[in-house]
Amino acid sequence: MKEIRAVNTEFEVKEVGEDDNTVINGYAAIFDSEAPETSGFIEKIAPGAFTNAIKKSDPFALFNHNMEKVLGRKSSGTLQLREDEKGLYYEVDPPDTTYANDLIESLKRGDINESSFGFIVAEEKWDDSGDTPVRTIVEVEELIDVSPVTRAWYPQTDSGLKSKKEVLKEYREKKKENVNREKEKLENYKLKLKTRRGYNG
Repeated sequence: MKEIRAVNTEFEVKEVGEDDNTVINGYAAIFDSEAPETSGFIEKIAPGAFTNAIKKSDPFALFNHNMEKVLGRKSSGTLQLREDEKGLYYEVDPPDTTYANDLIESLKRGDINESSFGFIVAEEKWDDSGDTPVRTIVEVEELIDVSPVTRAWYPQTDSGLKSKKEVLKEYREKKKENVNREKEKLENYKLKLKTRRGYNG
């Protein structure tokens, strides 16, 4: 199920090429940067988490995750993505539309300084050794979109979106299942051991 995360970033708006086309670039995600604890756990993204997703996904660049405000798309060549040492970098060549031009002006003014991305997790790891659980996103299955956003958006009830509370709930349920499974194995071992001793006696 799709999840959405946001990060503070420094956008750059520049003119490139002979026609001085305006290009927007920034970071959708920062590696190994622990997000503040919300919904009961801390979260970070491992370097290389997007490697496979970039190759096989066809993400959009959107404004505020709004599919009616498309800024670019990987398959059309108007959205470029890459991983570097810092994180997931993107560059988008926006259309000459009212909403895109308004966004560019807001970015130049510094009114918008956050970026967000929609994704589906392929692999995650949890660390329970501290006071607060830490979730590390090891690999992203699919990168759905990258979006400059007016405010960090952590949806709780939107249909088709997994909230951070649901992520923590799933982890706790899996952990409980694993504990119960280990208890069952131990009880079965004790029973076999007891039966074997009785038989030998």
